Amino acid sequence: MNRRVINTSKLGILVLAIAMTALVITACSGDGDEDDITTPIPTGQQGDTGKQGSAGSTGLQGFPGPAGPEGDRGPAGATGTTGTAGADGADGADGADGADGKSGILTIGPGLTTEGSIEGDVAFIDFAGSGEADTVARSDHDHDSDYYTDLELSSGNADVAWSSLTGVPGDLSSGGAAASVDWDNIQNRPAGLDDGDDGLTSVEWNEIENRPGELNTTLGGMTCASNEIPIFNSSTWVCGDAGPSVGDYAISSQSCGPGLVATGVDGTGNLVCTTLTTSDTVPFQRGKHLITTLAIGPGEAGLWNSVTIGDDGLPVIAYEADESLYLAQCDDVACTSITPSLVEATGTGGLYASVVIGTDGLPLIAYRESLNANMKIAHCQTPGCATSSTTIIESSGDVGSYASIAIGTDGLGIVSYYDATNSNLKVAHCNNTACTSADLVTVDSAGNVGQHTSITIGSDGFPLISYYDFGEASLKVAHCSTITCSVSTVELVDAPGDVGRSTSIIIGIDGKGLISYFNVTSNDLKMAHCSNVSCSSSTTASAVTSGGVGNWNSLTLGIDGRAIISYYDSFNGSLEVAHCDDIACTSATGVDVDTAGHVGQHSSITIGADGLPLVIYHDVTSRNLKAVHCSNARCMPNVRNR
Repeated sequence: MNRRVINTSKLGILVLAIAMTALVITACSGDGDEDDITTPIPTGQQGDTGKQGSAGSTGLQGFPGPAGPEGDRGPAGATGTTGTAGADGADGADGADGADGKSGILTIGPGLTTEGSIEGDVAFIDFAGSGEADTVARSDHDHDSDYYTDLELSSGNADVAWSSLTGVPGDLSSGGAAASVDWDNIQNRPAGLDDGDDGLTSVEWNEIENRPGELNTTLGGMTCASNEIPIFNSSTWVCGDAGPSVGDYAISSQSCGPGLVATGVDGTGNLVCTTLTTSDTVPFQRGKHLITTLAIGPGEAGLWNSVTIGDDGLPVIAYEADESLYLAQCDDVACTSITPSLVEATGTGGLYASVVIGTDGLPLIAYRESLNANMKIAHCQTPGCATSSTTIIESSGDVGSYASIAIGTDGLGIVSYYDATNSNLKVAHCNNTACTSADLVTVDSAGNVGQHTSITIGSDGFPLISYYDFGEASLKVAHCSTITCSVSTVELVDAPGDVGRSTSIIIGIDGKGLISYFNVTSNDLKMAHCSNVSCSSSTTASAVTSGGVGNWNSLTLGIDGRAIISYYDSFNGSLEVAHCDDIACTSATGVDVDTAGHVGQHSSITIGADGLPLVIYHDVTSRNLKAVHCSNARCMPNVRNR
């Protein structure tokens, strides 16, 4: 049997509730007659008031009220009285009369005699007669021992008190017997002089007075390696390669033997030759080349193009658009888009831009300012040239055409260009990284020479320049014997016929110069291969002969060690690229890369960070700047290895 247990604490409540219910029922019970009313129960007395409860918790304090309005301005204070002027001071007493001066030196001249206890303190002269009134007088003049004769002074027997000398400089110390003067006692000495310590071999940087403030935080704390020197890069000092001195390299007539290629120069200036590999592996990739339109007018865009690869792996392009110089940084390796920056409005005419990356990692651009026909350098202050500075390198005449720039072994820019006023080939060697000044040299002045120049640094560390001799219509090359090209030799490479326009020069895998150029006579792309480092001898070959090809050419070295050339096909109005079949490029395979419209002038080629060729060029039809990113090292479309 289930049982329910009731809590005893609730039992009393339950009994009370039952009793109250019964009472209510009793009060309300009746037979239903309305006259039967129950007598009401009287109200009980009110109980005593309970004790006061404890105080509640304090409420939150209200926020402080806002500041009251500013009170009225108080009355102005009374004006003070003006003070009276002070009385004049009394006149000072007159100074005492000075004592009679004494002649400092008694000189006994001719005809005078002396006597006295101190030799020479009495001087007299005798005259004829007795000295009476009617005779010639005798005159004596006595001097005391405070005076010195000329004899005593000249013999060194006189002691003159220092205080009795007049006109002594006040900062001459105590004078007299002092054998030396303390450095700190010398007055009015220059503050920046050394302290006179002959044993001092060095001076702490912070102790050098009047030093330039901007060098204090950079050069003073630098520690360069044994083969480096401090170089100022236009904004701060950095440690850089000092580069070779003149004569550091051996004579440049060296060459490697058959089957060998030059891979560098050793410490004594000799070429380092290695065995030539016979493998010709090409990393073919499937797909078409990627062609992109990069810049559109308002005016002509993409004239006088020059492309190189920045330290960040992104291509940078110098070009002319709307009669201005621009530097554009590609947004990716394939250069499918760019971020352009205006460098300078240059005016109507040929710009001839050439760009290279300096040792500070920033673009350096050589160009002709068409408006004033000046040769100029622009130094970018950011990798994308968002800001830059420009410098006039030469302004004497019409200079700067066909500019070509490279970085020498001293880490400084060097530019070859044409002086149209004097018809000369010139070179400008920069004096600093930003090229705010340069030394100018005339390399060749024999006739009308220097158009279509191209410069590179040879395997001997000296510049090598290809150019066009307009008077002889021939190709020439200049080999510099110094870093600044102050000394050079000139060689004729190709003649006769009209050859040598649109030259481009590189150093091949064999360490020798390789030159592409245009043969106007036969409308061919030609190549010249130097037989030695100085290019004192060379061989030439017509690499591509199919149609009017070779103008506006640009040359680079592919990752397979073979040269690759971009150029303009004038017969078809298209851009072509040729890949050399051997190191000397005696023959090459040319292919069409872009045939849409009239394209291919002002071409410039480089090898991207991905190892693939990138060509920048002008679209004549649409007046735009374009780029083609090759799909493989040979720039052959739609090929791959099986």
